[in-house]
Formats: sequence, structure tokens, C-alpha cells
Amino acid sequence: MEKIYDVVIIGGGPAGLSAGIYSSRGKLSTVILNEGSYGGQAVMTNEVANYPGVELTNGYILANTMKKQAKDFGCKLMSNVKIIKYDIVGEIKTFELEDGRIVKGKSVIFATGGRPRYLNVPGEDRYKGSGVSYCATCDGDFFTDKEIIVIGGGNSALEEAGALTRYASKVTIVHQFDHFQAFPTVIEEAKANPKIDFIMESKITELTGDDSIKTAMIEHIPTGEVYQKSIDGIFVFIGYAPNTTGLDNILKLNDNKEIIVDNEMKTEMPGVFAAGDSIAKRYRQITTAVADGTVAALSAAEYLRSN
Repeated sequence: MEKIYDVVIIGGGPAGLSAGIYSSRGKLSTVILNEGSYGGQAVMTNEVANYPGVELTNGYILANTMKKQAKDFGCKLMSNVKIIKYDIVGEIKTFELEDGRIVKGKSVIFATGGRPRYLNVPGEDRYKGSGVSYCATCDGDFFTDKEIIVIGGGNSALEEAGALTRYASKVTIVHQFDHFQAFPTVIEEAKANPKIDFIMESKITELTGDDSIKTAMIEHIPTGEVYQKSIDGIFVFIGYAPNTTGLDNILKLNDNKEIIVDNEMKTEMPGVFAAGDSIAKRYRQITTAVADGTVAALSAAEYLRSN
């Protein structure tokens, strides 16, 4: 007999894994379809110090604990899969995978997460992997005793800048505004770090070098003055774009291409829910993703009970 899951979850980040934990523990047959590595953006976080009930850890360890919990409760995990066709209008939701397999479910939770936003300046594409990075945890040790730039002014930028001082000899934070958007405690910690310098009201306009990045052109926004800074690497933390490519024809998205949901993580389509960094919301933290996934799973369970 053809397998039809109670819940199909698209994405294996904190939101998707949390949904998988709750739905599978609730005795609903559950499968997670995940295109990349489990943990999503969380695995790129060098330090997690504010996850309630958990002492200082890193995103990779936390994500793998979530993955194990979901699996132990009976959630099926399908990794490295790519969905090429969605049919979520009917009572039974159908997903066609690139390898020809078909996955069906009575409900679906989109937890597709986000991806780093790019600077979109000359040289960025050329030096990705050769000096340009979006993950301090992944690439920090490649810049031991080197001078690097961190782009951004939010919590991620300042926290990762601090983490990168364990490797780099000097970290310069370049931010386009005259103030940071991070929490006060995060700002204080960054300013107290003797290995961190700041260039405010400025932006990168071009990256140059040979086989690897060597210089960054920096524009002081108020004056328009452009100058050159020698550099060994650059880390970009200017937010994330939602992974909703291809969903705009089947789900209601806002102008930022984020999935629109209500307080119960319901979309406008029956049996279709969404959670995490792919939805329209203000705050994006591991804890908020976990909360979204929990609510989505409980809402999906309620939907299944009433249909």
C-alpha cells in the first residue's frame, strides 16, 4: 500500500526539526525532506549562549541533538533531496523528488529557512571560498593570524566578529549606519574586544586581489570618499533571504518573498503550514524558529483531527 504520511516537513533546520519532534512524538507519521545539511543556518553559529536551559554550546551540536530527538521519536529523515514539483492544493499533498520518488502527506509544514544575503559588489562572486565567507564556524580557522573584515551591524555580525578574534589578528567591522542594531550587551562586548575595530557609515564597493582577496574598496557614505584597505578575508553577516524560490506560484508571499502565515502558522491553504526563517516575521532566532515549528506541528495535528 502506498505510504501517505500524516505530516510532511520541508526543511531540516530548527523549525523543521522541532516540528518533526512534536508531530512524531504525537504519534503522527512524519517525514522531513531536507535538501542540505540538517540544522540550517544554526550550524553556522559558532556560539549559542542564549538558548534557554542549555549552557554555552554551538549551533552544530544543538542542531544534531534536535535531529537525534526527532529520529528517536520515529520521524523519518530524508537527506539531500530536491523537490522539483509541488501539488499541495488537494486533500493529499504530493511532492515529486529529483530522483523520481514521490512523497505524499495529509498535511505539510514549509520550514525552508533562509540563506545569507550577499553584498552584490564586484569581486564577491569571484572570491567566494577564496577570502569571502558567510560562516565564521566553517571558515574561521582559515584566517588564523590574518586581518579580516566583518560586514554588518546586527547580533550575528557582532557576535561572529567576536568569535573570529580567536583566529584573526585583527577584525574590522564595517557598517553602513552610525549605530548598530544588535542588543546592547552584544555591542558592549564587541567594543570591549581589543582586537575589533569599527568603520561606521561605510560600505564595501569592490573586492580585488589575485588568487585570493587582497583589498577592499570602502566608501564613506556621507562624503562619498572611497579608499582602499588591505585585507585577507571578509565575512558577510547582513541578514538572510528566505528560501522560497518556486513557492510564489502556490503560496501567498509578501514583498520580501516570505510566506504569510497567521498566529497558528497556517497559510491561506488548508493543511499547509509554515515556520521559521521562511515566514514573514520580525525576529529571527533559533528560539523563535523552534517556537514556530512547535506551533506549526500542533496546528497540523489539530487540522488532522478535524479532517
